[in-house]
Amino acid sequence: MHIHVVNHPLIKEKMTRLRDAKTESPLFRQLLDQIAQLLLFEVTRDLPVKTLPVTTPLATTTGYALDVSSITVVPILRAGLGFLDAVLDLMPEANAGHIGLYRDEKTLKPIEYYCKMPQDKNAQIILIDPMLATGGSGAAAISLLQEKGYKNIRFMCLVAAPEGVKLINEEHPDVDIYAAALDDHLNEDGYIVPGLGDAGDRVFGTVVK
Repeated sequence: MHIHVVNHPLIKEKMTRLRDAKTESPLFRQLLDQIAQLLLFEVTRDLPVKTLPVTTPLATTTGYALDVSSITVVPILRAGLGFLDAVLDLMPEANAGHIGLYRDEKTLKPIEYYCKMPQDKNAQIILIDPMLATGGSGAAAISLLQEKGYKNIRFMCLVAAPEGVKLINEEHPDVDIYAAALDDHLNEDGYIVPGLGDAGDRVFGTVVK
């Protein structure tokens, strides 16, 4: 099973508070932003850079810039929007695409309802979704992007289940997965255990009490 689990003390501590059922939406969103930015360091660690001169107040020295065509961040709606602002805060030059998928409650299969992407097919794509559960939505989103000609894709999530990782590995072995945690299993309803509940509901405050 191929997945990069970012094992960092700050992420572990913040994930503990994020999982807590008592954590309300405002704090949940704040923690999600913080974890997303910590994850992004690992997701982008091996991006190529090029050198360029920069003049400081004292001298001219060597500076660096990302050596990629462009970067496009693609949240899977709607829960992926919870990651988007944090990522764009660190990479304001990045573009944003959007993919709309929802999971059929009976079949657990993803159904596409929206897709709008920037034009650069050579962009480095960072696909974002807090939960990699069955893997159906992630795999479908990757397939959709590849069908449209996008090739350089990385998948960033908060929590992954082994079942979802296995599906992405099998269907898209060229796509690296980055996660803050790899959990134990899926329950009979397709939710990650121990997980943190429905990420979209907790981000947007739509949890039914």
